[in-house]
Amino acid sequence: MSDSQLWDDVDDYFNSQLAPDDEALRAALRENDAAGLPHIAVTAAQGKFLQLLAQVQGARHILEIGTLGGYSTIWLARALPEDGRLVSLECNAKHAEVATRNIARAGLDRIAEVRVGPALESLPKLADENPAPFDLVFVDADKASNPHYVEWALRLTRTGSLIVVDNVVRGGQVADAGSTDPDIVGTRAAIELIATHPRLSGTAIQTVGSKGYDGFALARVLD
Repeated sequence: MSDSQLWDDVDDYFNSQLAPDDEALRAALRENDAAGLPHIAVTAAQGKFLQLLAQVQGARHILEIGTLGGYSTIWLARALPEDGRLVSLECNAKHAEVATRNIARAGLDRIAEVRVGPALESLPKLADENPAPFDLVFVDADKASNPHYVEWALRLTRTGSLIVVDNVVRGGQVADAGSTDPDIVGTRAAIELIATHPRLSGTAIQTVGSKGYDGFALARVLD
């Protein structure tokens, strides 16, 4: 058995036991496939991981940078109280349209909204609204902009907030200091920002599974 098949089998087992899907989640994935969205959404186990992080945080306000079809948005929004708020930023209008339908079908459109446009344009506009600090920020957009997203997350959070950056391992390429790939350069810059910023304490976790070899970086906002 290949490593990738073993990873898939283990993911299937964990998903069935710890992160079982339901009709809203299945429908979101079907809608994403029908619309031709890339197969880059978080796995069920990763979605449950994000949901648990939000619940541990006692999150009332969540910011997601990168919506795709809203699969991760559903997991995160389900962690919020009735009066909670989730803002998700998506640059692709087609993806945002699919995500908005998926979120509404899941009954979460009362607390979760998708804003369309490049995140680096949407973030200043969001900041101008002077929103309540976000308790959790999930960054899963273009990797070249990761350091900018982390900087914006710092501006829009509070002491104790959690910032999660997805896809930081890049199949191990993140260790290549000489890489000129914008995704690797941006990811390394985000990791180095977390490592050196006086208001951040962070770590990174490598993962394997049906999405291959990758991982998350997590950073807590300090005083």
